[in-house]
Amino acid sequence: MAFDPSKDKVLKKWQCEETGLVVSINQYAEGEPKVQIGPRVFQRKDGNESQRKAGRLSMEDLIWLYDIIDEVKEELSSRAAPQ
Repeated sequence: MAFDPSKDKVLKKWQCEETGLVVSINQYAEGEPKVQIGPRVFQRKDGNESQRKAGRLSMEDLIWLYDIIDEVKEELSSRAAPQ
């Protein structure tokens, strides 16, 4: 079965204003929702938005992630199938 981009959904997204790091909850087709860390979104000199890999996290990234992690956990829990 080949990957079908039309079945890949972003359910919720957070973005750090300072570093551009994105954390999102994604779901493919009817699969289990999962957390994705990255990419980074930034403005190029020409004003267009661009993306790059998240790579290694800085202390600023880590503090921001720590601040939102409970919200991410609650959102993911509300979308997860009962166990």
